[in-house]
Order: sequence, then C-alpha cells, then structure tokens
Amino acid sequence: MVGELAGGGEWFCAREWARLLGERGRQAEALEVLAPYLATGWWTAIRAAAGLLEDWGRAGEAIELTRARMLLGHPHALESYTRLLARHGRAREAFDLLVPHVGDDSLARALVDVAAVADRGEEAAVLLEARIPADEHRCDSPWCCRGLDTYTATGLLATVRERQGRVDEAVVLLRALEDTWIDARDELAGLLARHGRIEELRAYAATEEFGRAAWRLAVRLEERGDVEGAIAVYRQALDMTAARGHIALHLARLLARHGRGEEAIEVMRALADAPGGAEDWIVDTLCTLYADQGRPQDALAYLDDLKARRGTEEWELSRIRLPLMAACDRVDEAVEQARAHPDGGTPYAAAHVARMLADAGRTEEAVAVLEQHAPTHRHDLAGYLIDLGRIDDAVALLQQRGPRPPEPSPGTWHDTPPF
Repeated sequence: MVGELAGGGEWFCAREWARLLGERGRQAEALEVLAPYLATGWWTAIRAAAGLLEDWGRAGEAIELTRARMLLGHPHALESYTRLLARHGRAREAFDLLVPHVGDDSLARALVDVAAVADRGEEAAVLLEARIPADEHRCDSPWCCRGLDTYTATGLLATVRERQGRVDEAVVLLRALEDTWIDARDELAGLLARHGRIEELRAYAATEEFGRAAWRLAVRLEERGDVEGAIAVYRQALDMTAARGHIALHLARLLARHGRGEEAIEVMRALADAPGGAEDWIVDTLCTLYADQGRPQDALAYLDDLKARRGTEEWELSRIRLPLMAACDRVDEAVEQARAHPDGGTPYAAAHVARMLADAGRTEEAVAVLEQHAPTHRHDLAGYLIDLGRIDDAVALLQQRGPRPPEPSPGTWHDTPPF
C-alpha cells in the first residue's frame, strides 16, 4: 500500500517507503522513489535524501547533494552542508565557509558548533565579540537589529567560553544580561547546574524571580537523589509570585513521581483556590492528579463547586469532565452533557468527545462523532478508522484534497510539496 502511494505523488509515503527500502538493503530503489521529488529541487526532499545517504554510510554523496543546493543559493543548504562536513572530518573547511555569515542567527549557531569540532573556538569568540557593541543598545522596533542580535551573540560567546573550559568568563557574560534578556537567566542557571556549582545555583535561585534557577536546581538535586532537597527548593520558590504557577506545577509533578500524589493534590488545590488561580491548565492538572489517585469523583465535585461559584462553565473546563465521568462509568451522561454545552457542537469539542469514546473502547462511536467534522479532524478520524481495521477508508480520507491555496509569489525556492 505505502509503495503504491509513494509512486502517486504522496510525499510522506514516498519518504517512508524509501526509508524502509534502505533498511532492507535496497538503496538504489529507495533513491529511485525519491528521484521525482529531488528533480524539482524541493529542499525538504533533498534534506531527506541526504539524511538517508548519511545513514547508509554514503556521507560523500550526501555532502555533494547538499552542496549542489548550497551553490544555487538555497537559504538552508549552507547550514546543512557545513554541519555535514563537520560530522565527517571536514570541520575546518566548514568553519571557513561559515565565517562570512556570522551575522546570520542560525549560521552563527552552526559556526559555534562547528568551531568546537574544528578546535577554532577562539576565532569564533573573536567574531562574536565583534558583534557585541561596547555601549548598551536596546532595539525600539522589531526591525532595528536584523540577523544576529547582541543578546544571542553574547549567549553564543558564553557557549564558546564554556566549551573552552573558561566557565567563570561564561558566567560573567550571562550575568551581564540577566536584567535585560530573560533567557540569560535560564542559560546561567543551566551553566551552573552543568558544572556542579550547586551553592552558587542555590544562591541564585533565592533571588531569581522567574523560577528558572529554582527549577534547574531542583532538577539537579533530584538527579542526585536528594528529593527532599528538591522539594524544599520548590517550596521556597513558591513565594516568588511571578513564578508561582509554574513552580507549583513542577513541585506537584515531582511529588507525584515519587509516590506522594496526595501532597501533589494539596499543592495544586492551594494554587487553584487562590484568587484568580483556577485557570484551565491549573484545574486540568489538579483533576488529573485526582484521577491518578483513583479519586475522579473528587475531581468532578471540585468542578461542580467551581461552576456553582462562577455560574457558568466554559468548554475548556467542561472538557476536563469527560475522562473523569468515563472513569466513573458515566460515558453516556458525559456525551449528553457535552452535546448540551453551548460549544458542544464545535469541531474542537468533537475531538474531545471522540477521544473519550475511543479510550472507553467505543471507537465506532468516536468515528461517528468525527465524521461530522471530517475536514477539520481527518487525521484523527483516519487514526480511528485504522484502529477499526478500515485501512482503505483511512487512506481515501487522507487523500482527499481541499481547496488549492493561492499560488505563491514567484521565487527561486519553495517549501511546499511539488506534487
């Protein structure tokens, strides 16, 4: 079936069939399957073919295939080409090719990675330092600094210094950015964690208001077997209001992982009961914890109380009821409640109802629900059809073509399938 579709212009089938042929030692046939796509110059096909060639131990051919696209100026080919070179003993050549393009964000990242392989970290550092202005500059519009911005250049320079073993310098670079670039906080915390500088990380976690350092510290402590220490870090960080929700979520998941589900419920319940705390994702997590502890009835009681207090229940909360009611053997009642909801007839709601029915072993009913919204949910519907053994119906559904999109503007490169 896949082989037949691969020859009929179905790209995903062609890609998978080529992979399977390659695994069976039929590499020439695999490349024949991809040949019509490669002939169009479609980058997605070229990248897939290069990946297969590399996997087959034919790196030279993969390099040449990618090089051809690079010479024609494809915007993504240079990065792929140079990373290929670096993986196969030609890192210094790759570095030289990337040097003129250090002002491009993605190519600068590639240059830093290639520099580590080519042992040219100091040259990369000099190039990056030249991209960092001596005086502080803040963009006043999205179009101010295109390409490699100051923050990214500094972060990449810190990466180079870390790889050179100059960790203190990397720390200084990231600390200089922590007040103006929020990602620097996570980068700094990660750097301290990777190098086992736990006391520095602990001190940073006590002051870093977004909880990035606390999360990194807790993860590191858990990895070292200090679960109680990780819990203590999260509990301390709960007082940081900017990060309260996410810290509570991390703490609850940590407790649940270590068999302390009731404590996890207490954490999320306190968060949900706080003023403005009953957001849908928080309530969803709380109800999931109840269900995991074999208490779906308590989760439903919480939802009932919340609905009574609010006087209404939006679909984002109503959908949480479905698996809980199913766990209480109330599937039919759940379907009726869903249909009665003002948003119960929408494609979005149908997906949740179908999932509940399928999970309850009522896949045919799930199919019936989604068939009313087939254009929107054809991939989910096809999956259920396959579960029922209706392979031909699933394939026919996936082959249905929607309205053709507007023709793209003329250009050298495109990212849509050629057939």
